[in-house]
Amino acid sequence: MTPSIQTDGPLDRAFAILDFVAAQIKAVTAAEIAKNLDLPLPSAHRLISNLESRGLLQRAAGTKRFVVGNNLVTLAGKTIGSAFRTARRHAVLQNVAAEIGEQCEIGIVRNTAVVYVDSVRVKAPQSLQFDPGHSAPLYCTSTGKIYLSMLATKPREKLVRALHLEQHTDHTITDPEALLQVLEETRRSEWARTNEEFVKGVVGCAVPILAPGGTLIACLGVSVPVARVSFDDLQNFREPLVRAAKLLSATILETNDDSTAEFSA
Repeated sequence: MTPSIQTDGPLDRAFAILDFVAAQIKAVTAAEIAKNLDLPLPSAHRLISNLESRGLLQRAAGTKRFVVGNNLVTLAGKTIGSAFRTARRHAVLQNVAAEIGEQCEIGIVRNTAVVYVDSVRVKAPQSLQFDPGHSAPLYCTSTGKIYLSMLATKPREKLVRALHLEQHTDHTITDPEALLQVLEETRRSEWARTNEEFVKGVVGCAVPILAPGGTLIACLGVSVPVARVSFDDLQNFREPLVRAAKLLSATILETNDDSTAEFSA
């Protein structure tokens, strides 16, 4: 869907360009941007140049086409993280953690790593805890698997083959072909599990948190010692996680004071 420009100011045009480029599955030319946004080509070139100089857009390697820039990706990650650090959303996280009796966390993808922006712990820690600010690799975490699985086929394959698949445990998937098979299954089932793939003795699962338009914005997951919950028993967490993820998705549309009030960790 082509973004509409509400007014004719430079800032409105710049935001429309960023919105359009971010919505594409492949790099686009300045001419395509101008045509889809009904902008004069010279104006589009000028705005694109300004956005590129600020790292909000960048050229796809070896081409004159544009994709979102690293600074925009970083800003998006910070924005999503801030959006989830609210009283209403933290309460949803507390409730689902209490229901399943294990730590739950919200994770986003920033660059090529999973970054956790909120978590609730209901038991004394016995292993790795994904606390806010903690990061982990894409390929051996449930959140990372969901992110990778939701990419289009070619970008997914390209990214998987570009990742350094380090062996963290005996269970870490380091073969790109095997990982791609797991990601295809993750895409079909709409949830992901990890079996001691990042840290020995820790299993976990996650479900997507989607924006109203269906865009993946974060994941809701659980991490638990395998001594307490087996890999197969993670299935029992799926339904409550899905329900909580839907509640979190619904809060994206909320504008009341409770949904925007900051909480104290």
